[in-house]
Amino acid sequence: MKILVTGATGFLGGALIRTLASKHDVIALGRNAARCDHLRSNNFHVLQVDLSQPGTLPDAGQIGPVDAIIHCAALSAPWGPAQAFEDANLHGTLTALELAERLEVSRFVHISSPTVTFELKDQIRVREDHPLPHPINDYARTKALAEKEVLARPELGPVILRPRGIYGSGDETLLPRLLRAATKGPLPLIRGGAAAIDLTHISDVIRAIEAALTGDHIIEGEVFHISGGEVIPIKDIVERCCQRCDVPLRWRPLPFTPALIATRMMEWASYRWPVRQEPSITAYTLGLFSFRQSLDISKAEQLLDWRPQVPFDVGFNEATQGWPQ
Repeated sequence: MKILVTGATGFLGGALIRTLASKHDVIALGRNAARCDHLRSNNFHVLQVDLSQPGTLPDAGQIGPVDAIIHCAALSAPWGPAQAFEDANLHGTLTALELAERLEVSRFVHISSPTVTFELKDQIRVREDHPLPHPINDYARTKALAEKEVLARPELGPVILRPRGIYGSGDETLLPRLLRAATKGPLPLIRGGAAAIDLTHISDVIRAIEAALTGDHIIEGEVFHISGGEVIPIKDIVERCCQRCDVPLRWRPLPFTPALIATRMMEWASYRWPVRQEPSITAYTLGLFSFRQSLDISKAEQLLDWRPQVPFDVGFNEATQGWPQ
């Protein structure tokens, strides 16, 4: 197949093109100039494109026939200007869909997020048909809007994947972010440390994408939850990260409702401060530290013939192998 991958200079997109290149003809789209140059030096076919700016798209003739597009590009963060999320996640997706229409692709695989289903309560084995709640933040809002745009184009053979908490070697966001938070002061211990979540090793996400690429027409127009299938206490994940780097860890017991009120006030102030700065904790982050979250992945198992293969113990050791002792 000839496959175009957006977001190729990101964590998932970069790992994906390295896997696909051994089996397919891959065109990589990315925004980061230095990383695009690095990929070119490794013999990848790379186009530097900012999908939030449709005018930067190359002509379809420059790309040639393409069988599928995998849309990984996104702005993933718990806080930030609303316009930045709309530009990256909504307008960027619309641009990718426009390109897919020009190229007449037969499969458009869209990487979304289960954050669109997130609520401030325990959510166990959430299914894909779970009614979407009021979005917890602008990331969730714009990813939900992007999903609607993708599903509105059945001629592109759309498939949506919602992988939870992607981690692995080279990750600069998930586990490192937890470690950085622990170095800044006590972390909130809410509901006695009941919070738990299912994460997904990047190799399992890539296998799900490959299954979505080659699946038959029955999967078109469908949404799939993807995770490692293990519900792991947040407290255990943070403690393992800190032990790995010998970082002192402190917990501060907090009641949930007063903590939420204080967090919302910090968010409000951060957005209105002349120099905007991300608050030390957001409502979404507080929710992750407060509630049990897991996805029902049976639909992916049945229709994609996909199952997670990397247990968290194995994935954690691989992901943190290069961390400083």
